[in-house]
Amino acid sequence: MAVDWLGFGYAALVASGGLIGYAKAGSVPSLAAGLFFGSLAGLGAYQLSQNPNNVWISLITSGTLTAVMGTRFYNSGKFMPAGLIAGVSLLMVGRLALKMVEKPHDK
Repeated sequence: MAVDWLGFGYAALVASGGLIGYAKAGSVPSLAAGLFFGSLAGLGAYQLSQNPNNVWISLITSGTLTAVMGTRFYNSGKFMPAGLIAGVSLLMVGRLALKMVEKPHDK
């Protein structure tokens, strides 16, 4: 079983974004959301590492962050942090969609 390093990196990016938001602005909602979605992304990466077909938690988490942060980016026009997280989340949605449609390899 291959470890989903990209998924774990994405989870770390999301969680660290919440921590940075709290450290810079004292934003408790940013901290809570970052740790919550970072934890869900980490759980999804763990599940994807155990079973490559189990993409649902990762897909729902990254899809939700794409929508929420994409809307925030659209309304504010500020790339940091909303645009960055929206873009990376969209890339994760694309990656997971490709994992869903690719045919399983025989071993």
